[in-house]
Amino acid sequence: MRTRTSDDRGPHGPVRTCVGCRNRTSATELLRVVAESGRARGVAVPDPRRRHPGRGAWLHPEPACLRLAEKRRAFPRALRVRGPLDTSAIQVHLEQWA
Repeated sequence: MRTRTSDDRGPHGPVRTCVGCRNRTSATELLRVVAESGRARGVAVPDPRRRHPGRGAWLHPEPACLRLAEKRRAFPRALRVRGPLDTSAIQVHLEQWA
């Protein structure tokens, strides 16, 4: 088991890496994304309240980072799922908050 170091936490909590641009920033500035585990398998959904169970991927709430993550096929790799993931729910979420 890994122990925490001073690099794991910034001045405002844990630090995470955006799967789109690969920049590290505070988790409070990023949107958590999870793979839907029910009927709609193969769908990545936003988790703004950070309450859904399972592995999460982190993304800046900007369309440019979403496009980079899709181009790099980062969501299946970060969420450890096979096959492509539908990211339309994330796109809708970002459009609502823009």
